[in-house]
Amino acid sequence: MFSIPSFVAPTKRILIIAIVVGIIAGIGSLLFFEGLKWGTAFFMGYLLQYTYPQEGQTVTEISQWSGPHSLTLLIPILCFGSLLTGILVTRFAPEAEGHGTDAAIKAFHGEGKIRRRIPLLKALTAILTISTGGSAGREGPSAQISAGFGSLVAELLHLTPAERRIALTTGIGAGIGTIFKAPLGGAILAAEVLYTRDFESEAIVPAFLASIIGYSIFGLFEGYSPIFILTSQWWTISQIPMFILLGILCAGFGHLYIFTFYGTRDIFSKYFKQNNLPAFLKPVSGAILLGIIVIVLARLFPDGEMLGLASMGSSYGYTQLMFYSMVPLSVLILLPFMKIIATSLTLGSGGSGGVFAPGLTIGAAIGGALGTILHIFYPTYVPIESVPVFVVVGMISLFGAVANAPIAVLMMVVEMVGSVTILVPAMAAVAVSNLLTGENTIFRQQVQTKAQSGAHRGEYDRETLEGIHVKDAMSLADNVITLSPGDQACLAKKFMAETEHTGYPVLDQKRLVGIVTNHDMRKSLIHEELSQTIRDIMTTHLHVVTPESTLEDALVLMVTHSINHLPVVDRESSDHLVGFLTRTDILKAYSRNSHGCRHIF
Repeated sequence: MFSIPSFVAPTKRILIIAIVVGIIAGIGSLLFFEGLKWGTAFFMGYLLQYTYPQEGQTVTEISQWSGPHSLTLLIPILCFGSLLTGILVTRFAPEAEGHGTDAAIKAFHGEGKIRRRIPLLKALTAILTISTGGSAGREGPSAQISAGFGSLVAELLHLTPAERRIALTTGIGAGIGTIFKAPLGGAILAAEVLYTRDFESEAIVPAFLASIIGYSIFGLFEGYSPIFILTSQWWTISQIPMFILLGILCAGFGHLYIFTFYGTRDIFSKYFKQNNLPAFLKPVSGAILLGIIVIVLARLFPDGEMLGLASMGSSYGYTQLMFYSMVPLSVLILLPFMKIIATSLTLGSGGSGGVFAPGLTIGAAIGGALGTILHIFYPTYVPIESVPVFVVVGMISLFGAVANAPIAVLMMVVEMVGSVTILVPAMAAVAVSNLLTGENTIFRQQVQTKAQSGAHRGEYDRETLEGIHVKDAMSLADNVITLSPGDQACLAKKFMAETEHTGYPVLDQKRLVGIVTNHDMRKSLIHEELSQTIRDIMTTHLHVVTPESTLEDALVLMVTHSINHLPVVDRESSDHLVGFLTRTDILKAYSRNSHGCRHIF
């Protein structure tokens, strides 16, 4: 099997990884995209007789859209896709269930490995889910598919664990950047989406290169024009307060999106588990409920059919309609709620797809509704030309907040609409929505910082401990129980039973002369010598630290000598006890300073 020779410089190794991953991600994303197009054309166009709107269509082209002649086949089509998805997922790849980005993030923080079968199975299940009408997007599948390719490349090239994770992350960026024609945003997303409060800087440059290569291959067949057509980009500084208001609204809907999504998933899982129902039928139940809702909406009010249809699939065609101001206000107001419900039913029940496209549609509808309402009441303040800008800003602020990736989503949407003029209002809105959303995230596998990531285990343990002094973690001598050499050994046993502490310093006239631990006590019990004194059983060969020592120094001593306690002595006098340090003290200090708790011993 081919591998990169060990003598190749690290930078050149990363270059090779980026090129290989970029080529594979570009080809894989293209095949996945074509599968989605053909699947949707067959199920929605041919079987359902639905002339659906598509992103990137001109006003003339998109005006030709029309609903199905009959919704009779809607539920059977939804059930067909969800049934096959359920069978494939439960039988061959449970990790292909739901939105794939979380699975890719989990793999990065874990061993950095994705099973070989996942790219193909994720592509098949996502195509089945989305093309038959399930509410989901292509971002999650693209991320997991390309991350799987990155993992495969790492395996074939015999890469190191660190290089394997770079290959995986590079795959995420290349896959997303390619299929959305947003190479810059995709590369940044790969580095930003892994954490809620950090950035994987090591992956950014190779992700740039891989994303560009993948985008170039994809564009040869699908063109290089932006996904959406944005006809108007007019806004003024005086509208900034309204964009901030939009950010506040998006934060509220972001919380609702996350709560409903995971709440629905828990309900489905609990119900099927309690009633011992076959797991492969779970996606079917969600599909049936979605189909019923869409059919009922179509019969409730004139715009109900459009509302129901807009909640299905990726909804990008309806987002394009919003840019042209061709969506009724009633649909704009209700669509955020309906899209949240539809996505939760589809993915929460075990369907396969992404949460990015639904998130963009939810945000677009919120922005479109606010912009339209402002135009109706204040036409000079918000002219009709400004409404599309509200749509774009809504897309950015909603998903940028729930994904905890404001910078990446900002850049991605800018590339998707082909305009940088909306950056200022978008920055204002996404900053507000991100702050209000906090660390509540749609990607539950994100960790706060690198310090909590398995990918950086060891590296950040040491760095964190080197930054903390013993004096900041130890118990002061005045608060420590001490023993005297003349005390009976049974006194130490009594203290251990009462306090659950496993070690005590021994002082002779305030001078440190030894230490008694549970290990010393066990030796006494073996020899039935509890009648002896502390002097007889204590350890006199002491390992000590000073208040100025670092916790890294202390931990090295503990690990080297297999001990759990260290007396802390004055730097000028090695027998003057000033404190006491245990492994538990180190763990607590580490947890406080790294905002998380992991095994460091």
